[in-house]
Amino acid sequence: MHDIPGRIEHTVLGPLTSWDDVTGVLDTAIAYGMRACVPACYVDEATEYAPGVEIVTVIGFPHGQHSLETKCTEASQAWRAGAAEIDLVPNLGRAAAGEVEAFESELEEIAAAVPVPVKVILEAPLFDDDQLRELAEAAASTDIDFLKTSTGFTEGGATVSDVELLAEYDSVKASGGIGSWTFARELLDAGADRIGASSGDVIVEQYREQS
Repeated sequence: MHDIPGRIEHTVLGPLTSWDDVTGVLDTAIAYGMRACVPACYVDEATEYAPGVEIVTVIGFPHGQHSLETKCTEASQAWRAGAAEIDLVPNLGRAAAGEVEAFESELEEIAAAVPVPVKVILEAPLFDDDQLRELAEAAASTDIDFLKTSTGFTEGGATVSDVELLAEYDSVKASGGIGSWTFARELLDAGADRIGASSGDVIVEQYREQS
């Protein structure tokens, strides 16, 4: 495996996230060579504070029920503020109700709103394998760049089986409940390209110890 730290998005997205929390994550990302995933309201400041760190942010977070116009505006504003990548929560309620065309259309329009990679968060713990395959296939037919397992705000997180399934369709970011290098490695071996975690520093330290 190559550049493990560079495949980790050190994350802070809690409802009480402050600028001090963000600078703490950015300092750690700088020290360990990781990416950082922070709330959209801090992207502008984060890119100025840590110009050498690739900043990822989220839109439609955490439930995906914003209007399409709002999400497109969010994505565009985040990109203009310096976000290198966008993690999108789609309208999973529509998708779960079988409105697949509306689901695909939303992804296409948001992907077209920005010239940077967009990851779609499929909230895998909420779906069975057949439903998840339908979502993954639909998302992979659009210009979305990654499939992401979860927001971390619903019960359950990344699993090896979900990563294996999603990796059949597109690049994968595993996120949710990843707190050790042992688990992160299992997910990478299963096909994950990225790891999203609030314990990125712990993962990198354990990786270095075991390498």
